[in-house]
Amino acid sequence: MATSKVLLVKPVENLGGEGEQVAVKAGYARNFLFPQKLAMPVNKANKKQIEALIKARELREAKELENAQALSKALEGMSIAFAVKTGEGGKMFGSITAADIVAKIAEGGIEIPKKSVHLAAPVKELGKHTAQIKLHKDVKVEFAFEVVSENPIEDSAKEEK
Repeated sequence: MATSKVLLVKPVENLGGEGEQVAVKAGYARNFLFPQKLAMPVNKANKKQIEALIKARELREAKELENAQALSKALEGMSIAFAVKTGEGGKMFGSITAADIVAKIAEGGIEIPKKSVHLAAPVKELGKHTAQIKLHKDVKVEFAFEVVSENPIEDSAKEEK
């Protein structure tokens, strides 16, 4: 298989950031990266452009890290509660997922992508729970939330007496 060395002009997911030189299949470079203006062929004339792209990448990454740290401080100060319908004995109908957490946080004025919220499993019990939110490769937040019943929990044992 023929490979081609290319210089990435913009970050490409699962490939690299701007300013990186990567080896890719020739067809991928010719049919996707070059027409989308995501990369250019590597040659000696691109040396200054490589340096400029590396500086731009460093500035972008520093700004992303700064934004992620500010967002983590805002999330640490936030507390949310989900009011859910419950049946006998406090059994929950449905579950709380990452999408529900993202929507509830968005109500508080903070936008985060759904894929950054990591739950071990959908929450199907009342009580306090935590989810890990990955805002940046270096910034992770343990986000606590509570699941409460919107109707009073009645014990079936009390009703029988």
